[in-house]
Amino acid sequence: MSKVMHQMSMKIERADVAKGEALRDPVSDETCGPTQDPENTGSGLLLEVLARENLLRAMKRVKANKGVAGIDGMDIDQTIEYLKLHWEEIRSKLLTGTYRPSPVRRVTIPKPDGGERELGIPTVVDRLIQQALLQVLQPLIDPTFSEHSHGFRPNRRAHDAVLAAQSFVQLGKRIVVDVDLEKFFDRVNHDILIDRLSKRVNDVGVIRLVRAYLNSGIMVNGVVMDREEGTPQGGPLSPLLANIMLDEVDKELEKRGYSFARYADDCNVYVSSRKSGERVMALLKRRYAKLRLKINESKSAVASVFGRKFLGYSLWVAKGGAVKRRVADKAIKAYKQRVRKLTRGMGGKSMAEVVEKLKLYVNGWKAYFKLADTPRVWLALDEWMRHRLRAIQLKQWRRGSTMYRELLKLGAPEGVARKVAANSRCW
Repeated sequence: MSKVMHQMSMKIERADVAKGEALRDPVSDETCGPTQDPENTGSGLLLEVLARENLLRAMKRVKANKGVAGIDGMDIDQTIEYLKLHWEEIRSKLLTGTYRPSPVRRVTIPKPDGGERELGIPTVVDRLIQQALLQVLQPLIDPTFSEHSHGFRPNRRAHDAVLAAQSFVQLGKRIVVDVDLEKFFDRVNHDILIDRLSKRVNDVGVIRLVRAYLNSGIMVNGVVMDREEGTPQGGPLSPLLANIMLDEVDKELEKRGYSFARYADDCNVYVSSRKSGERVMALLKRRYAKLRLKINESKSAVASVFGRKFLGYSLWVAKGGAVKRRVADKAIKAYKQRVRKLTRGMGGKSMAEVVEKLKLYVNGWKAYFKLADTPRVWLALDEWMRHRLRAIQLKQWRRGSTMYRELLKLGAPEGVARKVAANSRCW
């Protein structure tokens, strides 16, 4: 990888290095040469984006994230070979402002509650450039965001938002203004977003490149469609751009002293009365309308916190008045659906293969919901899953004689093995 990046950056300005991180003042590879190409846009940030150290880190992250190919059909290894031959041309276009990203490939994934979520998959080349751009922009922009914003930020995660929500409710704020934006990532207005970005980044080369990515279009069924709004999920830059778009609403809520937690486009504001909640909802509708965003009326509400969910969790009150966390019913339903899907239609696979397939999902799910204060739920889900796996195993053995023999091998008492084998059709 290092050799590839060296070939890609033969003419790229090297960055001075301090403690393994690129400094802000890149210098030329040529000891007596100019610090930037004479024909480039003069974008200091863009030179930092294209520094070898930054590109190496970006490629490492893109490889770690894996992901599928974009519309060019090239995977990561094929893209590396492609860049060996074409990087100088790509770099020159980036510096002169003439680079045009490839359209993203549209894919859809099912949502747990039905419906579909639309993703836009950039080519690996564009993912590399976006990641390199993100690594330079995020340290500059992230410190300007609200402390109540927890999504897609360094050293922050969904658990922080859930714990913040719990603390507000524990303080007596039992009414929540639960806001869901309607197709947020598909409806971001490009002009408004670029205006907000320009207020934080005074660099024409970077602004021009971000605009090019916003306008790159989407390929659907082999046809490229122009895109006048939206920043599809799937590219490394999308989460940062989403936070830039929504930060001014956060600042408005902060200025008015409201208690709230936001994770991406999910925002919950906690108040002490329904009347206050209605005022906050009206405020949010006005503020989002200024950004040309729309609240999903069917999923948003002013209601008791104990009847709503936030990031897969819901809250309840234990004895003594302590507010506790639990896995929301909807999340449990989605878990069971996923387990059923992973264990359905095994096609002759062994039980070990089925368990291996389950392990990744189940361990990830349990890690996310580790904040739940309901051990009985874990026991019930564990019992349900073991029951399902036992039924699958019995179904694979099929005949009563096989069941009897295999159960004895596993150490089951003879009476139990005989009873199960006698009911071989009742898995």
